[in-house]
This record gives sequence, structure tokens and C-alpha cells, in this order.
Amino acid sequence: MLARHCSALLSALCLLAGALPAAAQDIALPREPQIGPRPFYLVDKMKDGPLKTQLAQCTGPFRKTDFSIGHRGAALEFPEHSRESYLAAARMGAGIIECDVTFTKDRELVCRHSQCDLHTTTNILSVPELAAKCTQPFSAADPATGKKASAKCCTSDITLAEFRRLTAKMDGFNADAKTPEEYQNGTPRWRTDLYANSGTLMTHDESIALIKSLDAKFTPELKAPEVPMPFDGDYTQEKYASQMIAAYRKAGIPPDHVFAQSFNLADVLYWVKTEPEFARQAVYLEERYEKHGLDPGKPETWKPSMAELKAQGVAILGPPIPMMLTLDNNKEIVPSAYAKAAKAAGLELIGWSLERDGPLNKGGGFYHRPIKGAIDRDGDTLTVLDVLAKQVGVRAMFSDWPATTTFYASCMGMK
Repeated sequence: MLARHCSALLSALCLLAGALPAAAQDIALPREPQIGPRPFYLVDKMKDGPLKTQLAQCTGPFRKTDFSIGHRGAALEFPEHSRESYLAAARMGAGIIECDVTFTKDRELVCRHSQCDLHTTTNILSVPELAAKCTQPFSAADPATGKKASAKCCTSDITLAEFRRLTAKMDGFNADAKTPEEYQNGTPRWRTDLYANSGTLMTHDESIALIKSLDAKFTPELKAPEVPMPFDGDYTQEKYASQMIAAYRKAGIPPDHVFAQSFNLADVLYWVKTEPEFARQAVYLEERYEKHGLDPGKPETWKPSMAELKAQGVAILGPPIPMMLTLDNNKEIVPSAYAKAAKAAGLELIGWSLERDGPLNKGGGFYHRPIKGAIDRDGDTLTVLDVLAKQVGVRAMFSDWPATTTFYASCMGMK
């Protein structure tokens, strides 16, 4: 009788488990973040000095922190914006996780860094019926003429149902490829394909459900459309911007758990006007250095000025690392004039992106360009992070490997 009762109870529990969302069933985060060996490797590679001594003595406990933002998840080793990447970021203690938001042909929101990156971040070129729908089908390299291989596949080329047929891969391509298969085999050598088998793509709604289940906060970025707007007749930029915020309202996410982002100032100001609760911590991402000649050392090039941005309702500015740092006369890394002015105007700063441009033994790439003269080893990652945290005063940092920012924040007693 007891055995029969237990059997019935187990059956009921199994049925109940089957009715629960997958995210709630099978995700068990470790009791504290698992940071692995990399942060300690970086400490070992630092120049000798007080910071290295302090960090070398830090052995935990490590805590989840809002200072640590998972840039596209944990994109150093996991396919960006995949379920696996988001889980890795959460397990490393990222308190905030990013979904870059774009739309499909049928106006459904999905997580992709760019509307037109499917050819480098997914297996679309290996799915002939979907590859045929790409804006620009695959074109092979021709060594005789010097022509490089190319393709352009956009989320707006396919429906949500078709998007779901794809799998995520590490971002990269082989410009000398003769076949689609060769083209997709282009992961940078300093990354890895070890965790890139059948990466799970995410819709925006799925990312919200997953990140909520991981007890993390959200930083969705409204990506610039690469198709003319209004799309398909009446899908305006404003509808797109409203749709993204509406998803968080529908899911019952508190506005103070969402850091909505855009490189388009008009999007941020639209949220200031229409979604004031969410706009209180919306992030205006900085790209004026690329499109409008902004020089971090010349205030006359900052248009709008820091004070004007603040007056318009911008609360948080999101510049890349090179906008916030420079070298002084002693070749020491210090805050840029841009960073000082932003803080003086009352703007908070969130920086991007740590561990994005590969090994630093040769000075790094774009993210370390203005401080290249002070960079010569991987351990300088933590030196840069320390200046950003203590001298610049960023409230959070995007990182391709959130364990590093989690480690630093925990060791420094940051929230």
C-alpha cells in the first residue's frame, strides 16, 4: 500500500516537473561563483607591486556582483548570445547579462549582436534552404584576383521559426574560404571551439526567462537596424524600441533590474519620454568617436556635451575602454578628460569590454589603443580594470569572461 502510494506520488511529481519551464527545472547554480583558474593566471602575470600583492592574497569567498556584466554572456569561449554562454556568465558570478536585441522577418525579437551577423555567428550557410534567403549568399574567395570570401545573412531575412532551426557558433569567418564550410571555420586562435558544438540560439523572451531564473539582471541593447525603417511598411524605430521594453513589463521584471541600451541617442531619449521608469538607468552607448569625430581629449568634439546629455535625461554613459583611459607624462594609465568630464556632469559610467581583444603581450588591440605603451602582458588586464574601477569610477564593466570582473569585485569588497 505504501509502495503504491509512493509510486503515485512520484508520478504526480514527475508530471508537475514536466509542466514547469525548462529553465526552472534543470539549472542549479553553484553556491558561489566558479571563477576557475584564469583570474589567478592573470594575477600571476601582473607586474610586481601592491595591486598584485593584494590580489594574490585573495582566495575568496567570491560573490555574484552587478559590477560584473556578461558581455554577450561569456563570449571569450562560448558562442555569444547562446543559452550556454548565458549560463556560463551566471556561473561565473555575472550579476547582469546582455542580450543584444534585433528582429526577424516576422518582427520577432531575438538575441544577436548584429542584425546581419548570422553568417559569422551561426551555421546558416550550412543550411542550404536558409542560406538561399541571405541578403548576400556566400561568395568564394578567388586568389587569382585577390577577392575575399563574403556573405551577409540577416535575422530580417528569415522568420522566427527559421531562426530556431539554426545553431550558434563562435563568431568568426575565413576570408580565404572556397566553400561555405571553410568560411564558417574562422574562430580566432586565442578563442576556442571547445564549447561551440550546437550552441542554442535565444529569442529575446527566452533570454528574459532564462536570466530571470538565474537571478541576474538584464542589459538589453536595441541594435541599429540594417534594413530601411519603417520595416515592412509600418514597423517604425519607435515600435521596435517600445516592443523591447514591453517584453520586460510582460514578464514582470522590475524596471530597476533592466539597463536598456542603445548607440542611438534618439532611442534613449524616446525611452526618457515614453518609459521614464526604465529610462532612469538606460545606457547611451558611445560611438561618436567612430561616426562624429569625438576625441576623448578635446571637449569641443563632444557634441552633445556631457552637461547637455545629462540635461536631456541621460543617466548612464557607456563608452569603450579607450575613451576612458590615457597615459600621463610618466606613462602611467590614468582617466581621460572625457571620463573626468562625464563624472563631473553627474553621468554614471559603464565600460566595455574587458578581455575582448585577445592576449595583451603585444599591447592588445582596439580596447587598449591609447594605453598601448603601458601594456605588455596578460596581467595588465587587472591593472586596467583597477584604474577603471578606482580612478575612473565605473559602476560596472562588460567582460567577455565575467569570472575576471567577479574576482576583482569580490577581492575589492565591491557590491
